[in-house]
Amino acid sequence: MLSTKRVYEGRIINLRVDTVALQDGHTSTREVVEYAGAVAIVAVNEKDELLLVRQFRYAVGQTLLELPAGKVEPGEDYAASAGRELLEETGYEAKKIEPLITFYTTPGFTNEKIEVFTASDLTLKNQNLDDDEFIDVEPVSFEKVLDMIAKGEICDAKSTAGILAYYYLKRQAGL
Repeated sequence: MLSTKRVYEGRIINLRVDTVALQDGHTSTREVVEYAGAVAIVAVNEKDELLLVRQFRYAVGQTLLELPAGKVEPGEDYAASAGRELLEETGYEAKKIEPLITFYTTPGFTNEKIEVFTASDLTLKNQNLDDDEFIDVEPVSFEKVLDMIAKGEICDAKSTAGILAYYYLKRQAGL
């Protein structure tokens, strides 16, 4: 990077424009959306159902069915963040939280990284939504969730990646 200019600083994202040197010696600009990082949770209840959340997503203008997820707070451990977000969004507390996969959502323009965890041995407590969150929890059977991905009814990247990674692990374990 030859230079950088911060264009916007917000509550959730920052935007910068970098001047970069290319491999052929020329220069170009790159717009980068900075994001602190996020977690998503494949939470499985005692009936082998995945706990999904239905919420309106303003950026796409649609109500989506997704894995519970959220932003990692500054200095927060990713696994602790996963437990906190699961409890806040679904009302369930997990005794067991394990890493599943990590990926960059769209590395062409953002540094956003999502770590996906599995959560099991769940106990229902109380949902604790933010003031601007309106979330319905929907337990969905594993077989139905795969069909919903195939039909485009579950269409966000973190949910698709997390659910399919979980499916792969189940197949590998012979479950």
